Amino acid sequence: MTTAQRPTLEAVARRAGVSRATVSRVVNGSTTVAESIQQAVRRAVEELGYVPNLAARSLVTQRTDSIALVMPEAATRVFSDDQVFPGIIRGAAQELEAADKQLVLMLAGSPAGHERVERYTTGRHVDGVLFASLHGEDPLPGRLARLGIPVVCGGRPLDGGEVPYVDVDHEGGVATAVEHLIAGGRRRIATIAGPQDMVAGIERLLGYRTAVTRAGLPELVAFGDFTRESGAAAMRELLAADPELDAVFAASDLMAHAALRTLRGAGRRVPEDVAVIGFDDIETAAYTEPPLTTVRQPIVELGRSMTRQLLRIAAGEAVEQALVLPTELVLRDSA
Repeated sequence: MTTAQRPTLEAVARRAGVSRATVSRVVNGSTTVAESIQQAVRRAVEELGYVPNLAARSLVTQRTDSIALVMPEAATRVFSDDQVFPGIIRGAAQELEAADKQLVLMLAGSPAGHERVERYTTGRHVDGVLFASLHGEDPLPGRLARLGIPVVCGGRPLDGGEVPYVDVDHEGGVATAVEHLIAGGRRRIATIAGPQDMVAGIERLLGYRTAVTRAGLPELVAFGDFTRESGAAAMRELLAADPELDAVFAASDLMAHAALRTLRGAGRRVPEDVAVIGFDDIETAAYTEPPLTTVRQPIVELGRSMTRQLLRIAAGEAVEQALVLPTELVLRDSA
């Protein structure tokens, strides 16, 4: 038994009645070939089942048809039950599939990982780069943009650079949540804030501070890192600082989940004694005890919007410098 040989470029050229060079130009996306000849070549490719050499195509077109999605987080967080990063991945993958492009997922949660991402992206192995989050004043997005590589960030870059970004209305969403607590008669409102090297943590804390200051209420702040463990520790800290607190806004649902358990363990009823609101509206928020009031952010749409912006930049189109998606307060039994 013999193994059938893969169709060659020469075989396609013979079938289409054109030169090998003409076939190469057509399969590599050239627009300089007459439409009738392009149709003949495409028909021959389909009849023979010819599969173009992607490496050669990349050399001709200077495109890889791949987009990198960079996660500057530890793998344990990216693949945890926090649905933010899986939601971004899902949204980006949906847009890229529709555009017939590949998603390259890269983790940069360590200095070595960050360096590897920089080598790979500056080596032009992808056509553009999405940053799902940023910590501190990371210079890499700006550096890539200055090299002419399309870049879009998920969240405002903290280095003040001019890289386009897509984000959600953190500050407005939190202010609405805290104002809801105030309208319900709560007067000793604490917050479990997120990390202050991330725009989400910074702006959610700003939204809390704006709302309590406007109402003439005192601040009570403890810090976490968007994980359950940090939420439990921060809730214990807040109870020790003010045993009479009557409401808590947690800057992520995972921290809010931990706050609910910690309050229950301390003998506090939710919402009778202490109201609790989170942020994200992850799937499990509706199944806590009691169900969690939270600020919903359109996380899958965030991934899709980032990707659409990047594809427009790669196509030479102008895009908005900042695109901010709305948030929504979802009322449940915890507040």
